Amino acid sequence: MVKTNNEERRVVLRATGLTKDLPLGAVVVHAVRGIDLEIYENEMAGIVGPSGSGKSTLLGLIGGLDSPTTGRVEIDGVDITHMSEGRLTEVRNEKIGFVFQFFNLIPTLTALENVALPIQFAQHPKYDPEKRARELLSLLGLQDRLNHRPMELSGGQQQRVAIARALANNPPLLLADEPTGNLDSEASEVVLEALRDVWRGTGTTVVLVTHDRELAARMDRVLHLSDGRLADEAARA
Repeated sequence: MVKTNNEERRVVLRATGLTKDLPLGAVVVHAVRGIDLEIYENEMAGIVGPSGSGKSTLLGLIGGLDSPTTGRVEIDGVDITHMSEGRLTEVRNEKIGFVFQFFNLIPTLTALENVALPIQFAQHPKYDPEKRARELLSLLGLQDRLNHRPMELSGGQQQRVAIARALANNPPLLLADEPTGNLDSEASEVVLEALRDVWRGTGTTVVLVTHDRELAARMDRVLHLSDGRLADEAARA
């Protein structure tokens, strides 16, 4: 834990000496270059940078979707760097929620079934799948869309279903990769407010990756990524 403003805060995400080299023919691209990062309990942090700065690569590394060339990643005190794929899948399902730009909902399942699915996959389920799914969808204003399939929902509604699914097992960390990148401005605002409501209401730590500096500025902490490095950091007053 760290002590800030006279309060102890648990480190939910820690990356140490993180690098990722990507071979591109005869050239090696240094996508992530020696990143040290700590994100604390109940923070809402934005990682911002232009296209090609390494944002999505970094998110994949800290979410256990990819392996670093060097360095280590800890999620909620668990070192995930060298885990077997089977164990890593369990940890991701229990400790990390993912929200992507293109929703990634299963088209043949209803909103309720999409949200219940991670609980059904959990090795030691903490919740009744249908009850938990109903609660989360209601929290996100979708109580009248429980039995709708993705194609029957607007883009903003689909993304809110995706947020509910990411929260299904009450993970300590929610990772969002350009969650409003495929939405118009009105839907983007609804999704952003949904994320903020989740953050305020559940205490889940949120890390949001975006190229939109205005969006990132609405986080309570902003990290700037440039050429695979954290260039500087700004905290909201």
